[in-house]
Amino acid sequence: MSDDDVVLYRTEGPVAVVTMHRPQYRNAQNSAMTYALDDAFYRAAADDDVKVIVLAGSGEHFSAGHDIGTPGRDIDQSFDRRAGLWWDHVGKNGAESRYARESEVYLGMCRRWRELPKPTIAMVQGACIAGGLMLAWCCDLVIAADNAFFADPVVRMGIPGVEYFAHPWVMGPRYAKEFLFLGERVAADRALALGMVNRVVPRDELETSTMDIATRIAAMPRLGLALTKKAVNQAEDLMGLRAGMDSVFGLHHVAHAHNAEVGQDSLGGHDARSMRDRSS
Repeated sequence: MSDDDVVLYRTEGPVAVVTMHRPQYRNAQNSAMTYALDDAFYRAAADDDVKVIVLAGSGEHFSAGHDIGTPGRDIDQSFDRRAGLWWDHVGKNGAESRYARESEVYLGMCRRWRELPKPTIAMVQGACIAGGLMLAWCCDLVIAADNAFFADPVVRMGIPGVEYFAHPWVMGPRYAKEFLFLGERVAADRALALGMVNRVVPRDELETSTMDIATRIAAMPRLGLALTKKAVNQAEDLMGLRAGMDSVFGLHHVAHAHNAEVGQDSLGGHDARSMRDRSS
């Protein structure tokens, strides 16, 4: 499968639809997908006819998170770095490799996409787990199908949440602790009550409802939308989002290093199957 296959791109009037396309792996995010997403977002940002961008996932699920076990896992491959100036992780050992890679493909890329100067909408069905949360949370709006569910079960690995640590801002500090401590699935209606998503719609109406919202937003002035997005993002950063992420990113890598030192690997011995089975 080529990079072009793992992300699909189309436009419908003023709306660009960017679709993760690894449905056989529940759209698990490998590096090839990350850079293909970046290409698609950059294409939409540069297209003056595009006013709003929808992020979708092919198949039954939005995203099951980071790729930690498919045949397309490409953790040992080099890619041109875009989100920062850390060196190539390939050929490095231990934390020097993990920190460089995750600074680029996880935290760095999500921050890059959060600052895209056009409104973005995550259209979520089925699973939105761990790394999948990051992809939805860096979007401005989240429209969920009634069959969507959300979870960050990585505390089972001894890790304090995913790299783009927006939990206390997305759902509030008190519930963020419960969400992480238990690692359980949160259904769409509960996510709506917590403010994690904007709207919940029937599964068979997800695309039409999302496209209707996107089209109505697209009727607003482009600069007005860009400045409004920047204003809210700046306010969120003043409430500590960016600094908090930097702080927790360090804790995240302490946990990886601890796992690698005392156990068999940096993931605490877990793989995609064990994480899925224990968070269902």
